[in-house]
Amino acid sequence: MPNPNRPDRRVDPIGAFVPGPRVLRAPTGRGVLNGRTFAVKDVLDIRGERTGSGNPDWRTTHAPARSTAPAVERWLEQGARMVGKTICDELAFSLEGANFHYGTPINSRCPNRLPGGSSSGSAAAVAAGLVDGALGSDTGGSVRNPASFCGLFGFRPTHGRLPVQGMTPLAPSYDTVGWFARDGRTLQRFGRALSIGKGEPPRQYVLVSDAWDLVEPRSARTLRVAAEKLGITDEVRIYDDLPAAWYEAYRVLQGAQIWSEHADWIRRAHPRFGPRTAERFALAGRITRAEVTKQTRFRRRVARRVRALVRNGRALVLPASPCIALSRRRSLAQRASFYSRALALNSVAGHSGLPEVALPLAEVGGCPIGIGVVAGAHRDESLLALAASDPIAQLLPEATVSPRTLRGCPGPRSPNRLA
Repeated sequence: MPNPNRPDRRVDPIGAFVPGPRVLRAPTGRGVLNGRTFAVKDVLDIRGERTGSGNPDWRTTHAPARSTAPAVERWLEQGARMVGKTICDELAFSLEGANFHYGTPINSRCPNRLPGGSSSGSAAAVAAGLVDGALGSDTGGSVRNPASFCGLFGFRPTHGRLPVQGMTPLAPSYDTVGWFARDGRTLQRFGRALSIGKGEPPRQYVLVSDAWDLVEPRSARTLRVAAEKLGITDEVRIYDDLPAAWYEAYRVLQGAQIWSEHADWIRRAHPRFGPRTAERFALAGRITRAEVTKQTRFRRRVARRVRALVRNGRALVLPASPCIALSRRRSLAQRASFYSRALALNSVAGHSGLPEVALPLAEVGGCPIGIGVVAGAHRDESLLALAASDPIAQLLPEATVSPRTLRGCPGPRSPNRLA
């Protein structure tokens, strides 16, 4: 007998959509998205529907939404058709894409590997060609990471550029709406529907050289070649040999905000969490005020540094992920190593509130891995113009490593810097 908490593989062969009847919405207008289809991560409200946020107890303890999230409304107004809500990691509190309750959507680019999270179902649906675009959310990399794992274009806007009303909060000072597409022009088109207009690509590209120390060596070599094709004009080091400090600041500040947002509900509802999610919430509940004060100071300092580096049309180039998609049989050690390095990479844009686009420009062992480009605040148009440009379309990935030699997410070139 089918499990009602799991997607029906007969109608959803990759397990991307929330189990049960599809949430469908017809276009409400005409515009730049005429004829396009999209899916919506199940942290975004749809009027009259319950938002599940990847957890069945969240779904049953919250009333149907009274309004639809603005990002969804705008896509409908611009002529797109919504074809379903997609599975996500529990309360968006993960980067892997494996949901304890609903299963793991299939990464069609690398079926034996994870799709990445927390916008796992949205990324999987776009990668499989089930929709033209999909909405997700990005706090610590929840669009950028699955875009890299699934070989997609993914976009995180400037923090505060797009409204987050009608979205289940995770860590509000980092939370953004984001989206996916299989090609750069479609990514830009969906952005135009969100009032992010046309622009010109960045004027200069600056390589964040020490970011490559966080990447699995064979992937780093391939990514570096792809990055240099953008036309690098300068290199900088931003971590001061302490990428772990950037990760720790993100862990503390995100965790404290998550606990502030959801502690009352957890105490009241006693929700059933998967083991990994339960562990993360328990750790978040132990963060002290002194830790938050210390890491807030650190965040302000590094944010000023990053913002200074992207003035006058400059953009930072760094890996979107420390490795190709994690194996579905990843070990605890591989998981821990992945998180510390992925969050250090993603915190460059996160700590500074800057926009970042993930570009699927590399391939290792038949699996994609992306490049991230970070621009100045409210330079979102320039990044979407870059994604839609002909030079990007012409940068074809090159497979260089056999997939049998890459298991999980091996350590970086400098293992003493970040475990």
